[in-house]
Amino acid sequence: MSEPLVRVDDVARAYHARRGLFGRPVEVAAVDGVSFALGRGETLGIVGESGSGKSTTGRLVLGLEPTDRGGVVFDGAPMPKGGTAEWRRLRARMQMIFQDPLGALDRRLPIAEQIREPLDIHGVGDRLSRLDRVGDLLDRVGLGVDHGRRYPHELSGGQRQRAVLARALATTPDFLVCDEPISALDVSIQAQVVNLLVDLQAEFGLAMLFVSHDLRVVRQISRRVVVMYLGRIVEEGSADDLFATPVHPYTRALVSAAPTPGRRLVDRIVLGGDPPNPADRPTGCAFHPRCPVAEARCRVETPRLVDVGAGRRAACLLVAADATPNREAA
Repeated sequence: MSEPLVRVDDVARAYHARRGLFGRPVEVAAVDGVSFALGRGETLGIVGESGSGKSTTGRLVLGLEPTDRGGVVFDGAPMPKGGTAEWRRLRARMQMIFQDPLGALDRRLPIAEQIREPLDIHGVGDRLSRLDRVGDLLDRVGLGVDHGRRYPHELSGGQRQRAVLARALATTPDFLVCDEPISALDVSIQAQVVNLLVDLQAEFGLAMLFVSHDLRVVRQISRRVVVMYLGRIVEEGSADDLFATPVHPYTRALVSAAPTPGRRLVDRIVLGGDPPNPADRPTGCAFHPRCPVAEARCRVETPRLVDVGAGRRAACLLVAADATPNREAA
């Protein structure tokens, strides 16, 4: 088996927040011990509710934020410290697509200049070759030369996201982190952008980390899926297996709520309450206050992420060796 392009080992990141104006600072664990690997040309989806640590994980993988524990290995070498010259050179091989395309673009510059900027920064080619590259990228993402002359506010949301994608592809990266890349777009445009991502991945052989709360899109675009809850991975497996037979109670609830054309949501599992406050994490399994099958031991024992067979991992005390939750639990 070939070495993965990206390997994330026990990565953790915490922030400090203050309760009230004069309150003492408290530690908030945004990501707590996340590990996974991503092969070349593979797409790994990360799903979970808001506050689960999905976006923070993406930024940690790229080195945009420092880790408090653990590390990231990219193409066989440890990720350089963020902000260093070595890290900046490596950024030509790693790019990110943000959730808000208008916020990711400079409103003062035409689109073509912004697409050319990474080529200027990394010294790719001469002036004429860079101009040719910009024209080619605009064409690849479905934009014309006239779009390149416009400013971000003169484009639609879908066109802006296409421009962001063209900019991300300018240096021919090996790895792309997509942080909710379609959530700010109209439904009619979302499918176009997703199909474009799939086509460009096949053409350029990109490895992608696709962060989203939309399970339908994740299932369409991802080969494997990681489910996060309160900063930790609770389940990981192939997209087909995870959506067909989810084993963790939280994953079961997420999958049951995902709409499927031609099928009524008759078996939907409704979770009670909201996710716990990360600054006041529950003891034992963090999901137990909302879990419909929790036992007494779930309140005191912290589950580990273990192999449950068929290339799948889960962190649940009630998941047996055959990867089936104990549905008779109280």
